[in-house]
Amino acid sequence: MEMITVQQAEDIILSQAQDFGRESIPYDLALGKVLAEAITADRDLPPFDRPTVDGIAIAYSSYEQGIRSFVIKAVQPAGEPPVSIIADNECIEIMTGASLDKSADTVIRYEDISIDNGIATIQIDIKKGQNIHLKGKDKKAGEILVKANQVITPAIIGIAASVGKTTLSVKKLPKILIISTGDEMINPESVPEAFQLRRSNGISIKSVLEKYTVQADMLHLNDDYEEIKKELSRCIEEYDILLMSGGVSMGKFDYLPQVCEELGVEKLFHKIKQRPGKPFWFGKSRNQKLVFAFPGNPVSVFMCLHRYFIPWLRKSLEIQDPAFQYAVLQNDIDFLPSLQYFAQVKLHVNSEGMLTAEIVDTNGSGDFSHLADTEAFIELPLEQNSFRKGEVYKIWKYNS
Repeated sequence: MEMITVQQAEDIILSQAQDFGRESIPYDLALGKVLAEAITADRDLPPFDRPTVDGIAIAYSSYEQGIRSFVIKAVQPAGEPPVSIIADNECIEIMTGASLDKSADTVIRYEDISIDNGIATIQIDIKKGQNIHLKGKDKKAGEILVKANQVITPAIIGIAASVGKTTLSVKKLPKILIISTGDEMINPESVPEAFQLRRSNGISIKSVLEKYTVQADMLHLNDDYEEIKKELSRCIEEYDILLMSGGVSMGKFDYLPQVCEELGVEKLFHKIKQRPGKPFWFGKSRNQKLVFAFPGNPVSVFMCLHRYFIPWLRKSLEIQDPAFQYAVLQNDIDFLPSLQYFAQVKLHVNSEGMLTAEIVDTNGSGDFSHLADTEAFIELPLEQNSFRKGEVYKIWKYNS
C-alpha cells in the first residue's frame, strides 16, 4: 500500500468512530465529560416575578391615581413567601430576587425614593412593570437549557444544579492503553547513559487525554519481538484503543507493523504524505479494537495525536464543534518536499480580532523544545510549495 494523503488518513480514521455507551454520574464529577442528554428547565425560569433592584413594590394603578407616598406594609427579603398589598396607598419594601406578589406590578429603586417614618415617597417618573424580571422570561418549564453532545463546563454544572439535575448521563470513554517502545528509552526518574533517552511520549499523550477525562494506562515495551507479540495479544483483548509511539518506521527493530498483522490486526494504512509523522500506522483488530501507532519522535507524536486521534475521539463522543480553527499566516514559508507540512506556530489575536499564526523555526521532528512556547500546528497543504503572509490555513491547537 502506497503513502496516502492527510485527507485520506483522516477519512479512514473517522470512518472507525465508535459509540462506547452512556453512564450516569454525580454532577460534581462531570467536569470535562461529554453530556449525553439535554438538560431541561424543571420549572419556569425565573420561577416567579422578581425585583432586579432593592426598593419598594407598588400597584401601578395607585400611581395612576396620583398617589406618590406609600405606607410600608412589610419588608420582604429574598427567600420569604410574597406579601400582598391591599390598600391603594400601601407598598412593600422588597429586596432583589424576592418573590413579588401578584398585587404589585412595579418596583422603584431606593435611590429614587425617600423614606420617612415608614412612608416611602416616589421622587421620579416611573413606568409600569419597571425593574421586574418576569416569571418564565428566560425559559419555560420543559425548555432545553443545555443541548447534549458538548463537553461539560463549570457553567453547565451550575445550570444542572439550578434545575436539580444532580445526576447526569455522560458518554462513556474508551479504555485506552498508551504503549511506548524502544530499548533506548528509560524511566524519566533514571539518569540516562550517553546513548539513552528518558521516556516522554507516554506521559505527554496521557496528559493530553486528561482534558477529556480519559484516564489511560501506560506500558513500555523493549524491542523484543516475542515480548511485543505476547503483550500486544493481551492488550488487544483488554483495551478498546492502543496508542503506540515508536517502532513503526523502517528500522531493523521496528516490529510493530509485523506483530500487529500476525495478531490479526488489519492494516488500514501505513505512511502519510506529511511532515512530521510520515510513518504513522493505523489498524483494526477482528473485534473492532483500534491501533494508532505513531512514529517515535515527540513532535510527530504530538502532531498525530492532535490531528488524527483527538478528532476521532471527538467524533466517537459526538462532540459537535470541530477540533480545528483557522488562522492568518504571519510569515512567508517555502516547503519543497511534496508532503503536507505541519509547522509549529505561536498564536496571537491582532487588533482587528483576527487569530494570527507565526511560524517558529525548529530543527525537525526530534526538536520538541519548542512545543512549550508554541500553541498549535498550522497545516500547509500538499498541493502548494510556497505559503505567504496573509493566507489563511487550518490550525490544530495543543496548548490553549
